[in-house]
Amino acid sequence: VQLQASGGGLVQAGGSLRLSCAASGRTLSTYGVGWFRQTPGKEREFVVGINWSGSSIYYADSVKGRFTLSRDNPKNTVYLQMNSLKPEDTAVYYCAAARTGGYSSSSRAYDYWGQGTLVTVSS
Repeated sequence: VQLQASGGGLVQAGGSLRLSCAASGRTLSTYGVGWFRQTPGKEREFVVGINWSGSSIYYADSVKGRFTLSRDNPKNTVYLQMNSLKPEDTAVYYCAAARTGGYSSSSRAYDYWGQGTLVTVSS
């Protein structure tokens, strides 16, 4: 499966963005999906994960209450709505898919990765 992350951009603190992770090649409906983010010189950080059905979602504490993850399996797309953005949310955001159908905070659990989309939050 190929993943395409999009929706990044420049936004002021307190603003919102919606990221999309679109799959092609295979249906995404049986895959768990995770979003990670990375800044230069730091390890990739887990943001949120969702299982194949959407019945289970887990948010990192740093984004809980501000970010909302959802999936539209008929459209083969997962969405990350990011509200109340902070400068510390600035990073390249990556989506990833896991064949197991579950999610994990470990990047090693994922089999496919998108190319990343840059989110910049200005203060």
